[in-house]
Amino acid sequence: MSTSKIILTFFCVACLGACSGTKTDEWFVSHTGNMPAEERIAKINKGDTKDEVMNVLGAPSAVVAFDTNTWLYMSSDIKRVAFSMPEEVDRQILKITFNNNGKVTTISRLTKEDGKGIVPSKDKTDIRGQEPGFFRKYFGGVGQYNPFAGQNRPEL
Repeated sequence: MSTSKIILTFFCVACLGACSGTKTDEWFVSHTGNMPAEERIAKINKGDTKDEVMNVLGAPSAVVAFDTNTWLYMSSDIKRVAFSMPEEVDRQILKITFNNNGKVTTISRLTKEDGKGIVPSKDKTDIRGQEPGFFRKYFGGVGQYNPFAGQNRPEL
């Protein structure tokens, strides 16, 4: 078989492989989080206790810091390609709220579209005491220079 036929065969196989059902973008997407399966979520009803929810869904991803009666189950899909910044493709959040008696009051779902973008502030706050004064800046090193540091010379 000639080399041109071998190259043509490999080219055809590569083209057919590109037409397969899997998308190459899916290779770069990683799934994180612990979102419970749909059949488990369907078992949770209003009025269930925290222990019952824990037995069915497992431990939550997070408990809201200032309201321990709100549990969050979260998962997200993140696309990472070579040197580009990671991009969140999808986010799912299951929010379960309990009353003061520990019974489920609301079950809601949130997605990436429900979130708000946070833009960091570019303002700076100066911290006093970090900038040296005039004398320390220009005369602070006087007497600290030792040209013979690191040399073992007993005669000095």
